[in-house]
Amino acid sequence: MQKLFITYILFSVLTFCAAQEKVKRINVKDYGILANTKENLTAKVNQLIEGIGNESVQIIFPKGRYDFYPDSKYYRTYYESNTYDADSRKLAILIKDKKNIIIDAQQSDFVYHGHIQPFTLDNAENISIKNVNIDWDVPLTSESEVIEADEKHILMKIDIAQSPYKIHEKGLTFIGENANENWALSDGSWLIEFDKNHIIPANTGDNGCVKGDLKNVKYSEVKPGLVLMQGNFTKTPKVGNFLILRHGRRDHAGMFLFHSKNTKLENINVYHTSGLGILSQYCENIEMRNVNMIPNPHKNRYLSGHDDGLHFMGCKGEIIIDNCDAQGLMDDPINIHGTYVPVIEKVDDFAVKCKFGQDMSHGLLWAVVGDKVGFIQKKEMNTFSYGTVASFEPLDVDHFIIRFKEKIPANIDASFVLENLSWTPNATITNCFVGSNRARGYLISTPGKVIIENNTFETSGSAILIAGDANYWYESGAVKDITIKNNEFRFPCNSSSYQFCEAIISIYPEIPEPNALHPFHKNIKIENNSFNPSDYPILYAVSVDGLSFKNNTITRSFAFTPWHPGKYNFRIEACKNVEISGNKIGENVLGKNILLKGMKREELNLKNNELTVEIPKAN
Repeated sequence: MQKLFITYILFSVLTFCAAQEKVKRINVKDYGILANTKENLTAKVNQLIEGIGNESVQIIFPKGRYDFYPDSKYYRTYYESNTYDADSRKLAILIKDKKNIIIDAQQSDFVYHGHIQPFTLDNAENISIKNVNIDWDVPLTSESEVIEADEKHILMKIDIAQSPYKIHEKGLTFIGENANENWALSDGSWLIEFDKNHIIPANTGDNGCVKGDLKNVKYSEVKPGLVLMQGNFTKTPKVGNFLILRHGRRDHAGMFLFHSKNTKLENINVYHTSGLGILSQYCENIEMRNVNMIPNPHKNRYLSGHDDGLHFMGCKGEIIIDNCDAQGLMDDPINIHGTYVPVIEKVDDFAVKCKFGQDMSHGLLWAVVGDKVGFIQKKEMNTFSYGTVASFEPLDVDHFIIRFKEKIPANIDASFVLENLSWTPNATITNCFVGSNRARGYLISTPGKVIIENNTFETSGSAILIAGDANYWYESGAVKDITIKNNEFRFPCNSSSYQFCEAIISIYPEIPEPNALHPFHKNIKIENNSFNPSDYPILYAVSVDGLSFKNNTITRSFAFTPWHPGKYNFRIEACKNVEISGNKIGENVLGKNILLKGMKREELNLKNNELTVEIPKAN
């Protein structure tokens, strides 16, 4: 991995140095693009980019504020992974079929209005974007401060400049720029509480911060910006805390990198998005340094993005993420995965008909000629066979026929899914801070080599989830080599309930029938980290061959009352070649125990004698 990393860095440096030798510098003010005017600059900026030829160019935005509104000339159709369809995406800045461009905004504020996609790179190569803040004056998700709360009423304060609204008997309708979106109290993931330190309180999250008879709440306005909700409540948020009033839908990413190569992002603050923060889809070689998904600290906000932060689907080459912070997201800060596609039927000896399994991930150019594809049996999630793509024929946005150069095994049918093994990246994630976000921290589903090192985690759910799912999200694939070392997992980790969050580190592929003889994941090393749990679960692992938890330090926190239903530090299921050794476990750590299920005791090499092992009796 180190050799690959050095090779890629040298390649990047040489590429950008070569480009800079002949670089043409463009100051946008010479093209009538002026800061601090609040003029809609969408057309002018795109016209400038469209006029660039084959030369290497540096586009300089003098420091200031630049505004972008939707412009119908720059509406395009894109099928974006893990994003709801839109009739068309509204693009602010489009870089399409271009090479060797550097955009340097010099710490400018790029301010967007309504539902719009700030940056889109389409079939671009050697593009660098740096020194820019991305934000909205009127965010696409609203917030409030809790002023009073008891079993009969909740009084909240809303900044009407940032979140204008109308009130009615069923709740609120937010009427921001190009928006008309309803909101009412709910007890799940659509109402998230933060304390003044930007931390989600324990045992809230998707479990809810408000409970009671929420269908019969009376809404009224005490005065502009002060909303009263009256009803019968059994659980309420804390006075002085802040609420994320989630509404709207994920329809535009903050940045969309599409079928592009050698992209570098540096010194970027994404203060807000209406969907995924930065979506990279079928891209090769991506470098992100000091790219932050955080609430705008100058506007007293607690929300940053509507969904995931850095989302990578179907990429390849090297993903390098360094010194990137994430806080206040409503989903996972980093998600790296591919897309499983279910087989519908066998067409002939060389072809199958498939469909996209998730309604937010369809219309994709899932394969190209020469790609290596695995045939995976859904029940045990084992790779049964391989094939080489001869052709990919879309039938509509949901269905396609894929033809192979080799004969398909006779038993391939609707009990299988396909995985594209050619578009699977390596990833290096270092020196990052994962603050309190709804849901998990890092989701890793790639067979490439992965290093997660020197990061700090405070996320509300599992800090790291290693998954793989051919049943709901259809996010592939099995990890083959992942090292998690020298990280700090602080007390907020796994303090509230979310999907798949069984421990601070949760290895949770969705496998209907795990087979301990043929595990799904391989070679997961968790070493030299520090854990500070208030609750029991530290590691949950299903279907791993080669799992080590070594030389870690575990010290109990008393930050919150244990609530998790799991009462084991380590729950290991259907795994083999497991080692737990050399760990320093504090005296007050709860449990000090291991649960083994669906596997033999001899598959565990245990050298921490203070840990007890429980093996349930077979039925």
